[in-house]
Amino acid sequence: MSEKNREGKRTARERMQEQRAAEESAAKRRKKLIVGGAALAVIAAAVVTGVVVQNQRSKPETPAAAPAGTIGDKNLVIPVGAGNAPSVLTVYEDPRCPACGIFEREFSATVDQLEDAGKIYTNYHIVSFIDRAVPGKGSKTAANALACAQDAGHFRDYHDVLYRNQPEETNDAFGNKAVLLNLAKQVNGLDTPEFQACVNDNKYGGWVSSVQQDFDKSSYKSTPTVLLNGQPVYPKNGSEEITPENLVKWVDAANQGKQLGTAGSHGQTPAPTSAASEANNPSPSAG
Repeated sequence: MSEKNREGKRTARERMQEQRAAEESAAKRRKKLIVGGAALAVIAAAVVTGVVVQNQRSKPETPAAAPAGTIGDKNLVIPVGAGNAPSVLTVYEDPRCPACGIFEREFSATVDQLEDAGKIYTNYHIVSFIDRAVPGKGSKTAANALACAQDAGHFRDYHDVLYRNQPEETNDAFGNKAVLLNLAKQVNGLDTPEFQACVNDNKYGGWVSSVQQDFDKSSYKSTPTVLLNGQPVYPKNGSEEITPENLVKWVDAANQGKQLGTAGSHGQTPAPTSAASEANNPSPSAG
């Protein structure tokens, strides 16, 4: 690798780390504001109103419909790759997240190759919290479009297209359904009347909200969050920085002596049963 390429990859990783740190800092500020606002609301409002609001927040939100082939509790996870692969890669991403875009542009080809080799079963949690802090609706709208692509059997290809064409975080281009539909034309077989209706009707809006609610309850507060068999590997695995080469090395080490899975076309093989969902990756509930 030339010194220039090495410097480019180092810089990309630094940008990911800086963006993640900025998101974590922003999340802490938002939490303080929410806590402070809630305290004022309790003082100003009737106690009974506060009880009603709290009860509403406590109700589990169950989506009316989930995309085909989704797995896990309430079918909130989109799987890619062979369900019988020996390792599980778990990824939490927001379509508007800049650090996720940097991560995907550097790692998507490697992840795709690992899936196609039957080495990993990737479990995607498509969250949508950036819409809360940055004006717009692109996180939710793009998450719904990704769910529609999963329904059509083209999640991985469309996912990769979206991140290759991701706008700046403050540009809510993904909030425009026409933009999302136009990008679907880059995926062979996705641009169909069914997909268009799914996007335009926001078919999986309830499911998108449920995925975000599940993320809110977890111990993870920023994206991308990347786990290999339940252990964090982004931005580091122990003392080693994540790189495409290191990710392959870590997966191969985890799979040593184990039979590889049988990957399907473009990594779109669904799990045979929900029992396979994140078998090596227990729920990170914050309690």
